[in-house]
Amino acid sequence: MILDRRDMLRAAALGGAALAGGCTAPAPRVPRLAFPGVLPELGTTPASASDPLMDDIQKRTVSFFWNTTDQVMGLAPDRWPTPSFASIAAVGFALTTYPIAVTRGWITRPAAAERTLTTLRFFAEAPQGPGDDTSGYKGFFYHFLGTTKGHRFARCELSTIDTALLLGGVLFAQTWFDDLTDAREKQIRDLADQIYRAVEWDWITPRAPFVAMGWHPESGFIGSDWNIYNESLILYVLALGSPTHALPPTTWAEWTDRFDPSWDEKYDNPFTAFPPLFGHQYSQVWLDFRGVRDAYSVRRGLDYFENSRRATYAQRRYCINNPPGWRGYDENVWGLTACDGPGDFVREIDGRNREFFSYSARGPGDRDDGTIAPTAALGSIAFAPEIVLPAAREMYQRYGTAIYGQYGFFDSFNPTLTLPNVPLKHGKVVPGIGWVASDYLGIDQGPIACMIENWRSGLIWKTMQRNQYIRAGLERAGFKGGWMGS
Repeated sequence: MILDRRDMLRAAALGGAALAGGCTAPAPRVPRLAFPGVLPELGTTPASASDPLMDDIQKRTVSFFWNTTDQVMGLAPDRWPTPSFASIAAVGFALTTYPIAVTRGWITRPAAAERTLTTLRFFAEAPQGPGDDTSGYKGFFYHFLGTTKGHRFARCELSTIDTALLLGGVLFAQTWFDDLTDAREKQIRDLADQIYRAVEWDWITPRAPFVAMGWHPESGFIGSDWNIYNESLILYVLALGSPTHALPPTTWAEWTDRFDPSWDEKYDNPFTAFPPLFGHQYSQVWLDFRGVRDAYSVRRGLDYFENSRRATYAQRRYCINNPPGWRGYDENVWGLTACDGPGDFVREIDGRNREFFSYSARGPGDRDDGTIAPTAALGSIAFAPEIVLPAAREMYQRYGTAIYGQYGFFDSFNPTLTLPNVPLKHGKVVPGIGWVASDYLGIDQGPIACMIENWRSGLIWKTMQRNQYIRAGLERAGFKGGWMGS
């Protein structure tokens, strides 16, 4: 349901921007991308899991956030190169990529600290209130912010999940910038604390114990809650860990008790399902669930990391079987999630009426219109590298001249749609390839850059294990084992 609201809001920013560039397949060269306003790159830190294509993808994707983020307020765009508003969730991913760039030797630590401090100052000082000339209310922030003043864009909602994704980046920055002698890094830690403590989780529970998806000044709380298994794992961990406005510890059990209808036994290895892969990926950018279990995990006999690994394999299996008969789907071309699509129309292709969608959440049997999103596979690399790496190589080699550009893979592509003269809302039809998106989306770039790093080094997971609020939230939810101990 929250994705439907995104559809409406993103419609205001649709455009016909041309592809930003291409890269010749099959052998990538590691780019030397410019990072404006900082020293030249310092030489790459060797990756613990090195792969030339993944090196290239990660560097380009991290560069997306560094190069496109506004340097005055630190706000990351919802999409690029089509002009758009800022996305607070994309800011959370951006904050997480800056230490990755430092670790890899692409920017200096002082440059990353300065950009991070700019961002946190904006959110700490941004006006809060129920009016349009504000950026948030009750510690939460509006889903989209304008790029001139950083105030609420149009009539978008005060978003609980997007605030949670923003806070993922805020708390990661708080923990990673740990130099006790550096004044900037101390201010980063202090501002992060201020931003997190201000969020009134106990206010936005009109149907307690569940957190509402959002709130509008004009109409009040949205009528839907975070009450099934989805990307809101991080939201509830943050809400339970709050030292100022925490939800009761019983909230977690009351929420997970509702997961049973999502249990999917169609495959050899059953799992708790959520069709689009972003629902498995977003929270686990920051939360390391390997070996740690709550009561629901214990009952089901697997942790949430293993659950997401199984979901990744299941989606690949669906695309191999390809019941709708879309072109291009196979063992190494797969990946369904929320992403851009061609538009909202029906056309006869291969003797069948085919329905296509613009921006939408896609999953097996759920609004599957033949649109593949590279972020769906690449965001799962930490779960299942043995199937994601071949997928990345195959998509690059087969379609790379059209779908791979300045900041890595464009958002999505559709090999089935090769017809000219269709009413596109995004992208263009490339002869011999099919439909290709024109834009990069911040919330789809984020899982790529961050999960590649978790696969390589576990940087984000290891850092967040040290965050007192994350640990408190997990403990109050009843997690034990693994890195948390008994």
